Amino acid sequence: MRTTAKVDYAVRAGVALARVAAAAEAGGQRPPPMKAHALASEEEIPPKFLETILADLKRAHIVASQRGAAGGYRLARAAEVITVADVIRAVEGPLADVRGERPETLTYGDDLAALQRMWIAVRANLRAVLEQTTLAALAAGTLDPAVDRLATADDAWDPH
Repeated sequence: MRTTAKVDYAVRAGVALARVAAAAEAGGQRPPPMKAHALASEEEIPPKFLETILADLKRAHIVASQRGAAGGYRLARAAEVITVADVIRAVEGPLADVRGERPETLTYGDDLAALQRMWIAVRANLRAVLEQTTLAALAAGTLDPAVDRLATADDAWDPH
């Protein structure tokens, strides 16, 4: 899986908004909107690129915007229900495709049926991690135990 800068920035922006939400909710308040320029500066995201990302996230109902002097962006839903998979789909489309096609729509000869099943398995494994990881968990610095086990496997950090 190749993770684009757009995906990385979108997840980082979502985590930053989740942190703002968690801090406000801990004080019993509604999360304040965060200005795009402040978010761009805090997360070191090019401002124009962030505007495009925020528009994608808004279309997907992941963030909401508020106009005016006190305006900005906040999460549209609870950070506990927004997964990294949701963010990726909002800014890039399907989690796993082959030549721009969904793996279940590929047509191979009978001698390559295993290849299609492998692409399906790759997608299932991506889902197993990305659909189990929420913005709230990342904001809190935690992972689902099954995901964390994958990251702590002996060879997980070794380049191949």
